Amino acid sequence: MTVIIDLTPIREGTGPSRLLDMVEGRSKAVFKSWLADRPQAWRDDIEVVAMDGFTGFKTAAAEELPSAVAVMDPFHVVRLAGDALDGCRRRIQQATCGHRGRKGDPLYSARRTLHTGADLLTEKQQIRLNGVFAAEEHVEVEATRGIYQRIVAACREPNKTRGKQLMQALIDAVTSGVPAALVEIRRLGRTLKQRAADVLAFFDRPSTSNGPTEAINGRLEHLRGSALGFRNLTNYIARSLLESGGFRARLHLQVG
Repeated sequence: MTVIIDLTPIREGTGPSRLLDMVEGRSKAVFKSWLADRPQAWRDDIEVVAMDGFTGFKTAAAEELPSAVAVMDPFHVVRLAGDALDGCRRRIQQATCGHRGRKGDPLYSARRTLHTGADLLTEKQQIRLNGVFAAEEHVEVEATRGIYQRIVAACREPNKTRGKQLMQALIDAVTSGVPAALVEIRRLGRTLKQRAADVLAFFDRPSTSNGPTEAINGRLEHLRGSALGFRNLTNYIARSLLESGGFRARLHLQVG
């Protein structure tokens, strides 16, 4: 499903985000078709589109909403870096141990600690990381974690002008001169270079976040689980709109 959320209430501080619609499929064509079906005046009023890293949504928005600014918020940028870190850890785990992570394996035991912010590490966690990185064969994991930490630091920077500078410097660093062995960083660099404008746009519009979208997605997952699944797509969409579309207060008001 492609889920479309109205983030205007969050931006204006008037209330929670609300589910606008759900469309079967997840592709550029699906989102582009949905946008094309909206009135032109409605599309002209769209100023910002917050989205994840899927390029299909980016292209559809650029074609149907040419005046809107695309923003890839920190949630998804950090997740991209986190996926690169996990991919590197698994690759080195397989290369050094010959199997997937198991209890007692140093890299597997540190999998959560690797994602912990450098400024949030406990003494025990720091000792664990020091032990992991003392092994020469883990140097690629250490390098990938360093990039992950730089991305987290840029996104957390209170001064958004400074944060934008840090992110731009990082994008420049991972798009050229990265050793071939660091395959996950090179792949991350290609993605960040392609989406650099969207990533950096957040720092000019820090109130734009896709977090509420993820929150609604969580509610929809809970709804589907409570219903033990939906066989009828129309019923699923209708129930989802009632659950997360912001209509409940109005319905209660009418009933009262």
